[in-house]
Amino acid sequence: MKNSLRKFNIKQNKKIKIDDFINKALYEPKIGYYSRKIPFGQKGDFITSPTISNLFSEIIAVWIISSWEILGKPKTFNIVELGPGDGSLSEVLVRTFKKFPVFNNSVKVFLYEKSVLLKKIQKKKIRAGNVKWIKDFQKINKGPIIFFGNEFFDAIPVKQFFYKNKKLLEKCYILNKQNLDETYCKPNLKDLLNLNSFKSLQKLEFIEYPKLGLEELSKIVKKIRSLSGGILLIDYGFVGKLSKSTIQVVMKNKKIHKNNLLKYMGKADITSLVNFSLLNEFFQKKKLKVKKIVSQKFFLERMGIIERAEILQKKMNKTQKKYMLDTLSRLLNKNMMGELFKVIFAYKGHNKNFFGFE
Repeated sequence: MKNSLRKFNIKQNKKIKIDDFINKALYEPKIGYYSRKIPFGQKGDFITSPTISNLFSEIIAVWIISSWEILGKPKTFNIVELGPGDGSLSEVLVRTFKKFPVFNNSVKVFLYEKSVLLKKIQKKKIRAGNVKWIKDFQKINKGPIIFFGNEFFDAIPVKQFFYKNKKLLEKCYILNKQNLDETYCKPNLKDLLNLNSFKSLQKLEFIEYPKLGLEELSKIVKKIRSLSGGILLIDYGFVGKLSKSTIQVVMKNKKIHKNNLLKYMGKADITSLVNFSLLNEFFQKKKLKVKKIVSQKFFLERMGIIERAEILQKKMNKTQKKYMLDTLSRLLNKNMMGELFKVIFAYKGHNKNFFGFE
């Protein structure tokens, strides 16, 4: 345990903020969770919509093509997938785009990936001339741009704050012998000012604040405002106010008690629920327009996923039909992903008729 903690540069009796701890656990080069493990699929620690069914990815492809049409069928059109995972989604996107030659000649696909390990996996899976991997968005300078992230935002560490004796404090950890104990730190003044600027975070006794996530989105918003286009995010989260910790530790598709954080550091995924009300407020502050936040079920059904499934069924045997219906249920069932997952689209442009939200 001591050697492991030394690698993560966590020192005895020294406080570490929650988001700094999670960032080390997930992204520390070579030893962080996303640097050393393939987390996706039945044999991994969690299953994402693209790995459940190609139908999900096909629907996203159709939505992207429809957005290109709404934006006037530009001759140069950029797609950026944020956190492409194992590449399952982009693999289907590229394959689907080829069926629409005019669009395919216009589109450039960029994959924004932090993990060296996952990038290697993606490159084995996706082989197309119009696909590039990027570390930032600086070289994308021409044509409208659509950013897309499925379970991207929940993987970015959050800060946590709470009130004690009417004073707002930041939640931290401290390594005491072999235990990781909860404690508190004095908040940064700039963080306090940012917290107070959001109505969706006011009058809460316990606050989760995605500082790193909003910094990422600020770069994205800047590019959207420069080129036009938008950002589509699908993630598990909530609308409204929630005054409690939503951090979860997941391993082998099961939640692990947070008391075991130290034991599973670098071995398990750490996520939190996405505050869609906060995202909505953030995008509006940045002068983007925002479509009504909807559930994944609403979005996929509006985009025709059931009709697409009915067409595919005609060429399937009983086993294939059952498998497709089971996976479709997982995507749409309100007790599974259907209602828990939300969809938000923020954009710049005059045309507001983007599909899937009304």
